[in-house]
Amino acid sequence: MAKFNGFGGGGNMAQLMRQAQKMQQDMLAKQEELKNTEFTAQAGGGMVEVTLTGEKKIVSLKIKPEAVDPDDVEMLEDLIVAALQEGFNLIDKETQEMMGPYAGMLGGIN
Repeated sequence: MAKFNGFGGGGNMAQLMRQAQKMQQDMLAKQEELKNTEFTAQAGGGMVEVTLTGEKKIVSLKIKPEAVDPDDVEMLEDLIVAALQEGFNLIDKETQEMMGPYAGMLGGIN
């Protein structure tokens, strides 16, 4: 007689469902934790500092007075962009680290 080597009885399926629900709860908790985490990045040796949430929303932007040169506004703009980009990179890295185990459930991480 051939023996079926599938999932077996309904008990195994119920266990798989519990595991999937637990993983989903864990993933949602990690997403919430990430959402509430603040990330701070700097540019120009601390001349510009930006703080962002895990949702990439700007919480604060600090500019040291010596970074403000009316004759070189472009430099200040570049520092702000650099600080923001560094903040986004920090968030992306943390997202990959925290959510990587759940990538299959998310359909991939952007």
